[in-house]
Amino acid sequence: MSDLPRALGSEEPSPLPSPGGRGSKATQLGTSDRGGSPAEQGPRDWLCQTAGAAAPSGGRELREANDRGGDIPAAPSGGRELREASDRGGHIHRGGSSFSGCQTLFRKEVMRFWKVGFQTVGAPVLTAVLYMLIFGHVLQDKVLVYGTVSYSAFLVPGLVMMSVLQNAFANSSSSLIQSKIMGSLVFVLLSPLSHWHWFFAYVGSSVVRGLLVGVGVFAVTVFFGQPAFDAPLWIGVFAILGASLLGAMGVIAGLWSEKFDQMAAFQNFVIMPMTFLSGVFYSIHSLPPFWQQVSHLNPFFYMIDGFRYGFFGVSDVSPWLSLAIVSMALVFVSAIAVNMLRTGYKIRN
Repeated sequence: MSDLPRALGSEEPSPLPSPGGRGSKATQLGTSDRGGSPAEQGPRDWLCQTAGAAAPSGGRELREANDRGGDIPAAPSGGRELREASDRGGHIHRGGSSFSGCQTLFRKEVMRFWKVGFQTVGAPVLTAVLYMLIFGHVLQDKVLVYGTVSYSAFLVPGLVMMSVLQNAFANSSSSLIQSKIMGSLVFVLLSPLSHWHWFFAYVGSSVVRGLLVGVGVFAVTVFFGQPAFDAPLWIGVFAILGASLLGAMGVIAGLWSEKFDQMAAFQNFVIMPMTFLSGVFYSIHSLPPFWQQVSHLNPFFYMIDGFRYGFFGVSDVSPWLSLAIVSMALVFVSAIAVNMLRTGYKIRN
């Protein structure tokens, strides 16, 4: 018993052997870099150095965490490499969690508008019914479109598509501007989601809201005029493409705006005129030649005209031309939105 205190007080703590019997590389790192034995270092420093020294030499290397002091977990089995540390905190994350994070953000955005569905879904349906009551009642017996289509039946697809577009834009734009002003966007920034995950979550939820409102508007207005379903595939294609395009535009507007006044200006001076001047309430063949040419410069016209073709099998322009123009517009707007998310435009400060 008398030798125990002397042994504890006099002997130096022996260095821990490295895994696999590989010498004392971890100890050498500890004493040379930190100026002391492992016992004299903090456990975090020694463990980090040991993890770096004990990595197998078969091509699997641990990547350094960033300068802000990230945590380095043990190397996974099976030869899979660890990802680079995130710029926002230095933690190394696995690949599977990012997709589930995208699903979580998508679900959060869907629940955000669904919890106030009376305002986000019910109010647009009521607005469309008012349009139908006013315009349909006044012009029902005075206007015949495409030679055989009554005005009320002609108006139903236009009102449905207009509601889809406006609500898809409102969903993504209002979510981003509210998160920026209230300061809750920082919690999304701290997550390991990439700019692509942000884009798909916000645009996807916008498509869901736009389609829900469109179905509600159609269910109510169809009693005033019953359009046919000559090409239902075109209905679904243009509804999804149009909602995606306006959802991406909402992302751009939400990132660009710094206050609600700017958002209102974007909606009132860009989205609203382009929607109302796209042939929702009229066929462009009833316009003078000059305004017909101007209407052809509006991408919203091609979305509504192609959508209406799915009901009547007749349209002002070829549905294939409308599909090509809407698809190119979607790619162009999406590229801008993704680039703004990638660079953190007006959200990282």
